[in-house]
Amino acid sequence: MAPGVARRARQRVRVLPLAGARSRSAEDWWWDRLAPSGSGYHLLQSDSMLLVLPGPGPARRRAQRRAARRAQLLRLHGARAAEAEAKAKPRTAPAPVPAPVPAPQQEPDLGWGDRIPLEILLQIFGLLVAADGPIPFLGRAARVCRRWHEAASQPALWHTLTLSPPLVGRPAKSGTKTEKKLLASLEWLMPSRFSQLQRLTLIHWKSQVHPVLKLVSESCPRLTFLKLSDCHGVTPDTLIMLAKACPQLHSLDIQHSTVESTAVVSFLEEAGPRMRKLWLTYSSQTTAILGALLGSCCPQLQLLEVSTGLNHNSTPLQLPVEALQKGCPQLQVLRLLNLMWLPKPSGRATTPGPGFPSLEELCLASSTCNFVSNEVLDRLLHGSPHLRLLDLRGCARITPAGLHDLPCQELEQLHLGLYGMSDRLTLAKEGSLLLTQKWCRTLQELDLSGQGFSEKDLEQALAAFSGAPGGSHLALCSLNLRGTRVTASTVSSVISNCSGLLYLNLESCRCLPRGLKRAYRGPEEVQWCLQQLLTSLPPPS
Repeated sequence: MAPGVARRARQRVRVLPLAGARSRSAEDWWWDRLAPSGSGYHLLQSDSMLLVLPGPGPARRRAQRRAARRAQLLRLHGARAAEAEAKAKPRTAPAPVPAPVPAPQQEPDLGWGDRIPLEILLQIFGLLVAADGPIPFLGRAARVCRRWHEAASQPALWHTLTLSPPLVGRPAKSGTKTEKKLLASLEWLMPSRFSQLQRLTLIHWKSQVHPVLKLVSESCPRLTFLKLSDCHGVTPDTLIMLAKACPQLHSLDIQHSTVESTAVVSFLEEAGPRMRKLWLTYSSQTTAILGALLGSCCPQLQLLEVSTGLNHNSTPLQLPVEALQKGCPQLQVLRLLNLMWLPKPSGRATTPGPGFPSLEELCLASSTCNFVSNEVLDRLLHGSPHLRLLDLRGCARITPAGLHDLPCQELEQLHLGLYGMSDRLTLAKEGSLLLTQKWCRTLQELDLSGQGFSEKDLEQALAAFSGAPGGSHLALCSLNLRGTRVTASTVSSVISNCSGLLYLNLESCRCLPRGLKRAYRGPEEVQWCLQQLLTSLPPPS
């Protein structure tokens, strides 16, 4: 070969850059900055996030491709240089051509979702399920990848479930077809997903309640809570079957559902000794259910709630207070909501009942006037020293003197509001001081809306919340004075002494300046109200 040709070949080889001398890119610098080699951490990158995880990580895909390209270019330039050098030498013997080095095979990258351990995914999914429920999140997560499908299929995540067929514009026949389709899906979901189901709610089921509850009895032995809302066709056999198949079932909510009283009574006779909570809607059949409770079929019952349905029943409910105290001695929560009820007369020779020694909440709220008086309240609460919440909204016959005689000393919530009925009633104008003097240290919520106490009486009553400078030891955080005769000086004193006040309702307070008669929520709004009240007060003489 001519000397000029060989010299040009050597120059071409000499100007080729070395693979190791190539400068690092900005991406490599950031990767080494976040997880340097030897630190015990590695990075996982996706389209929308970057994870820093402990332990040695897999090689980066981009770095692997870059290294492969560099090795390929190096082999290509090396082959060209060897060919030019062979042409420059005299032809004596053909030089052996080196065999090409096979490129390392790269394993298919499965993505960062498949690299997260199953235990971590279960914890993340558990937090989301606890906040928003398993549906629709788990159904959507199961379609992401195989690892997510495995995590979303764990029965431990399906512990709470609400099932409701779609209702938007469906006729009766279409609703039945929809329920049957959902039932067909439940036939394979129940054994595979719901084996650890604990809380089940069925809403708007009209025709397929029995098949659904049959599946539940066969596949959900750990069920503890069942709620049927606006459901029809619940038979005694259905509830008895459920009570026998689910030995841990202790809570039943059948409010606003069409359920025969015989079905509920049969269920209570079967599962009564373990029943803890019961929700009912008042109807003509409620008397038979209450008769079963009075017969001590549920001695461990802790919560009993009876409320009116959408169709208001004007027939008063007669409740034998002393018999209920004997039949449910462990009762902690008693709610008779918006009911027109009458306690059966005790009679002069009747001895007082045992009371509710464990009662912590009594709610007798009603939108209309009821027949609850001081004597009835004493029959209910004479043996309840641990009462924490007392809701007597609408009970216009209760007086401060009757409340002051109650045995509870640590009441936290007291609701005495009269909504839309105070104009046609003769209300007490004095006595609010008896309430605040007794419970000013423990009260967290106080509702006096619509009461007829005078300005002077409210001033003396609310002055009980000024025990210490700044009110640091007072627990009051909610005060409802809507429609009362409270004055600006009284309100400013309460705000100044109760630093933890978060809610203050001053709507329709006729003695306050205009512009301040509204509800205040949050410490910022309450403090703004205080500033406005202080500027509106006349200077001291």
